[in-house]
Amino acid sequence: MELYDVTIIGGGPSGLYSAFYSGMRDLKTKIIEFHPQLGGKVNIFLEKMLWDVGGQQPIQGENFLKNLIKQAMTFEPTVCLNTKVTNVERADDHFIITTQAGETHYSKTIIIAIGGGIYEPIKLEIEGAEKYEMANLHYTINGKERFRNKELLISGGGNAAIDWAVELLPITRKMTVIYRSEELKAHESQINKLRDAGVEILLNTEIQTLNSNANKTKIENVDVCHNGETRTLSMDEVLICHGYNREVSLHFDEAIAPKQNEKELFESIGQCQTTTPGIFAVGDTVAYADKVYLLVGTFNDAVLAVNSAKKYIEPDANSYAMVSSHNERFHEKNQKLYAEIHS
Repeated sequence: MELYDVTIIGGGPSGLYSAFYSGMRDLKTKIIEFHPQLGGKVNIFLEKMLWDVGGQQPIQGENFLKNLIKQAMTFEPTVCLNTKVTNVERADDHFIITTQAGETHYSKTIIIAIGGGIYEPIKLEIEGAEKYEMANLHYTINGKERFRNKELLISGGGNAAIDWAVELLPITRKMTVIYRSEELKAHESQINKLRDAGVEILLNTEIQTLNSNANKTKIENVDVCHNGETRTLSMDEVLICHGYNREVSLHFDEAIAPKQNEKELFESIGQCQTTTPGIFAVGDTVAYADKVYLLVGTFNDAVLAVNSAKKYIEPDANSYAMVSSHNERFHEKNQKLYAEIHS
């Protein structure tokens, strides 16, 4: 049995920074991630620009994620991808983590970093829609250039939809945004950017039919219901941003199940400790007063949880890690960096 000090369930930003900080605290660390890659929801907006990360100039999501993963690997944690955790139980002084494949992992502490759970985009419930997913029907953006000089239809009115609309506005030839409700739900400043640019925004509007071209290889136009009437919209590309289905199948034996609130978030009793000793929660999956559900809050959660885990394992340990400028764990690495700078 290989026993880890900290096992992090989830490899998004909160899990990745937890792994880095865990290494700073000399803890043997493992990350277990359901998806085939690390990064969590950052993988959805790889081409977006991020402006609100402390100490970081505006950076594209893809580059931010590369930096985050590189940082997380500083102390060489064990990483298990394509691995779905299904159950957690306690045995004496450690936890037993069981996966869907029947594998078992052993850890003194656990940090839950599952965000909103396993996420999948909500797809159009229109017969035959799936055949266009490899053509011009999209649920995420894997390259902005394909939309250059195109006529784009975006369905959705939340932050994800409107943020993408603003991001793609400079390169599209024409853009139309439709939303099923009476008003958009995104940030007002983003909505105003679209309105100021003359983007057509159709409220109380839903897609009814996808009409294919003569070769039936892609969508040529769509029929929508707009204020109770049918209207046909032409377009080159369709982007659907209707949110995500959330699956949280992580199960705890009843005797050690951490308390969750009505939104199924794990309640922190302080320092990102759950109600179960030895189990901690970070990022979008933890709830406490004054919690900040942004990247800046995620990093703070990671520090709190790892420090709590360290104290749980070693009660006499310092309450927090020594700063990097004095931390012996960075001495050798710093010497190599100084040598590169002055070479």
